Amino acid sequence: MSLRKLILLLTMTTVAFGCGDDSSPTDSGGSNNSSGDIVILEGEIAADRTLKSSEGYLLRGAVFVRTGATLTIESGTTIFGESVGNPPGTLIIAQGAKIMAEGTAEEPIVFTSDQVEGARSRGDWGGLIINGRAPLNTGTTAQGEGNTGTYGGSDPDDNSGVLRYVRVEFAGQEFSPDNELNGIAFQGVGRGTTVEYVQVHYNQDDGIEFFGGTVDAKYVLCTGVRDDSFDWTDGWSGRGQFWIAQQNGADADNGIEADNNGTNNDLTPRSNPTLYNLTIIGDPNGPESDTGLLLREGTAGTIRNAIVLGFNKGGVDVATAATASQAASGALSLRHSIFFDNRIAGANSNFPTDTDEIDEVSWMMTEGFENHTLDPALVGPYDLIAPGFAPGASSPAVDGSVPVATPPVDGFFTVVDFIGAMDSGAGADWTAGWTTSAQN
Repeated sequence: MSLRKLILLLTMTTVAFGCGDDSSPTDSGGSNNSSGDIVILEGEIAADRTLKSSEGYLLRGAVFVRTGATLTIESGTTIFGESVGNPPGTLIIAQGAKIMAEGTAEEPIVFTSDQVEGARSRGDWGGLIINGRAPLNTGTTAQGEGNTGTYGGSDPDDNSGVLRYVRVEFAGQEFSPDNELNGIAFQGVGRGTTVEYVQVHYNQDDGIEFFGGTVDAKYVLCTGVRDDSFDWTDGWSGRGQFWIAQQNGADADNGIEADNNGTNNDLTPRSNPTLYNLTIIGDPNGPESDTGLLLREGTAGTIRNAIVLGFNKGGVDVATAATASQAASGALSLRHSIFFDNRIAGANSNFPTDTDEIDEVSWMMTEGFENHTLDPALVGPYDLIAPGFAPGASSPAVDGSVPVATPPVDGFFTVVDFIGAMDSGAGADWTAGWTTSAQN
């Protein structure tokens, strides 16, 4: 990996392509990355193309995979985002195109900065944007932030490809004035798309944001994100399981920021995801790291088996009357979960005491909801260098102190007997081997 970065910065032997041209030194039988070849990706990919692990790739400007084309990325491939230019290096999958990025735990696919290790930081490059044809509540279609294309439609089963064992790090540079990109933006993406074992690390804006659509996501990790770790809006109704967020409180916002629609809180289709087994970790030692779960602007949703700890403005906040209405009706529900060390005005009180829209304390502690304020005894939740997201053997997340909610048996969810995103014991750490904790 370091060799590729050195080659990228010192030699920059390049091959440019556009409109689907599939030529490169390796493709034509010439030298491979070990002899100094970096393939520049710029403009459009309008025909099927494969990125090979034997080469390094540099995203220059906004690179669009156009309708009808499939971009296949071999396991172990590294793609660098160029930090200079307006816009910076960014990969955009258009409606009707596909990305087939299938890494492995041993050989993940990595999207990263073009800066040398030790000099990388949030916002070095753009990020990954996927545009699908699934429904929104902002209209039949919409335009992505920063001219990232059209998304939305009427096909909830739309398939934009596969992200498996993929890491996106040090991204989120400004794409246009007042637009900083998410690590991964799922814009109207359908449930035919596979998303599992994905990390977004040290992004400048949100880690992962769902703009409408129905896409599901499983085994997802967001670390060191400057804004919200997870964000949804505009009618997202997908499923999620085994999500982890860990914040660096020197610069962070909410663990989850959940909206329906900011203009009209009751637009349909309403944001209504179903989420099981989350571990959302703030940073009580940092000046920021706000709310664990900020539920607002009319979102509905089902959240079960969550651990939320370490936030400085509380564990859960229900904002706006439309959201309170969803909570009162049961369309927004949060149960079978553990909250700990979430501070309000310096006190470990977990839930706000305001009653402007809803009394969060009374709502969360409703008899039968099985929400508890207990120490989940995670191994090392606040350690940024060598984190431990698993609970200890005597944790209430695994010892039966908190009853576990059983998810729907629908082919997506895994039935487990623990609270949070990770079990205890040997072999439970699904982040091992393919994720990073590098600070720069």
